[in-house]
Amino acid sequence: MEQEYLPHDHGQEIENILGDMPQTQDFQTVSDIFKQLGDPSRTRIFWLLCHCEECVINISAIVGMSSPAVSHHLKLLKASGLIVSRRDGKEVYYKAADTQAAQLLHHMIEKLVEITCPLS
Repeated sequence: MEQEYLPHDHGQEIENILGDMPQTQDFQTVSDIFKQLGDPSRTRIFWLLCHCEECVINISAIVGMSSPAVSHHLKLLKASGLIVSRRDGKEVYYKAADTQAAQLLHHMIEKLVEITCPLS
C-alpha cells in the first residue's frame, strides 16, 4: 500500500503489516487454484490423484463420469498446476503434482472432510 497512513485511525497499527501484504497477482493465483476446487467432481478427482496415479478410463469408472467429462476436469487441474501427467505408449496417467501447493490443498481437503464427515 502506497499510503503512509489510513484515513481512519482505529488504533490497530495495521500499517505495520501492509508492507508484507502480497501483491494482487499473488491473491489472483490463490483464487484461481481455489476455483479449480470449487467443483465437487474436480475436488474428488484431485483427491483421488493425490493417492494414486491413474488413467482417464479408470478415473471415469471410479467417479462415475464419462471420459470426456473427466478429461475436461483433468485439463483444468493440469493447467492450474495441481496435477501432472505422463505418457506410457498410448496411455496417459495422471497424478497430483509434487508441489507444496498440491500437498497443502490435499491436506486441507482431508481435514475438511474429517470435519464434515467424521467416521463413526
